Amino acid sequence: MFYHLLYPLHTTISAFNVFRYITFRTIYASLTAFLICFLLGPWVIRRMQSLQVGQYIREDGPQAHLKKAGTPTMGGTLILGSVIVSCLLWNILTNTYVWILLMVTTGYGLIGFADDYLKVVRKHNKGLTVKGKFLLQIVLAATAGALLYVSPNFDTRVTIPFFKGLTPNLGPGYILFAVLVIVGASNAVNLTDGLDGLAIGPMIIAAGTYMVFAYVAGHATIASYLQINYVAGSGEVAVFCGALAGAGLGFLWFNTYPAQIFMGDVGSLSLGAALGTVAVITKQEILLILVGGLFVIEALSVIFQVGFFKVTHGRRIFRMAPLHHHFELKGWAEPKVIVRFWIIAIALALLSMSTLKLR
Repeated sequence: MFYHLLYPLHTTISAFNVFRYITFRTIYASLTAFLICFLLGPWVIRRMQSLQVGQYIREDGPQAHLKKAGTPTMGGTLILGSVIVSCLLWNILTNTYVWILLMVTTGYGLIGFADDYLKVVRKHNKGLTVKGKFLLQIVLAATAGALLYVSPNFDTRVTIPFFKGLTPNLGPGYILFAVLVIVGASNAVNLTDGLDGLAIGPMIIAAGTYMVFAYVAGHATIASYLQINYVAGSGEVAVFCGALAGAGLGFLWFNTYPAQIFMGDVGSLSLGAALGTVAVITKQEILLILVGGLFVIEALSVIFQVGFFKVTHGRRIFRMAPLHHHFELKGWAEPKVIVRFWIIAIALALLSMSTLKLR
């Protein structure tokens, strides 16, 4: 909005020329989202408490978590609102990618909201049916994939990290590939959200990493120099990523151990879907395995645990899945698990950044 309102005035007031720069708008999108979360956080927490929107804790989970029962949840609504408002203020609103991102993020947020609402109303941890939730996720992701597929000049080739000459073209199959990336990322973040600040920390790191990838992918000269796919218009995705990171920082202020509020599915599903969509738009889909490696590890720990349990008729690989619970049951204090997982996320982000030069 600011770009459309103020940039046209740069011929009269030269200071308004700054609104044309993606870097400027990214910084202020981050700060705006952070301030919205930071300032509205206490009110949201009080509101959730007054509505008795408290977290339901699994009885089969770590016993130390039972004391968290009743902590306000659905804090993802605060993150979601901050990102949407910030993007509407600082993005160029004629950019198709911005609206696709907002559609996916809001849509997954609504799915998560419905799931959280049912849990709170029914006072148990079932929520939406697994099939219903997945079907809605697939429909939204397929819609986003189809919109990208029909976008002018959008490349359906897949970038393989470290191999500049290996770029398979999926054609119409790219829509299914996009569904896999978006739905997979959404549920991986959802599975990671089990400790105070555990999911939002790596999410901030991943958003910051993709902010860089979005900027370079949208800059023809830099993209050519780094030999990565140039995606015209993807620079605006950097502004979205900045808002995502800023909102995450604002939410972390209240979600850090011991958490005053949890994000709930409304937050984890929407953030994961947003990250997956960003990866698809910037043509760094496979790299998401590395950037969001912590989310991947957490998801795989659940898949392997369930598969091994069924095959061996009751035996387990981990003491409990997702993986963070395994380390809790080994005696690690919750803050130690959280910070060490953040360290892993930072290391993976740095490794992913190296792919800009290692091709």
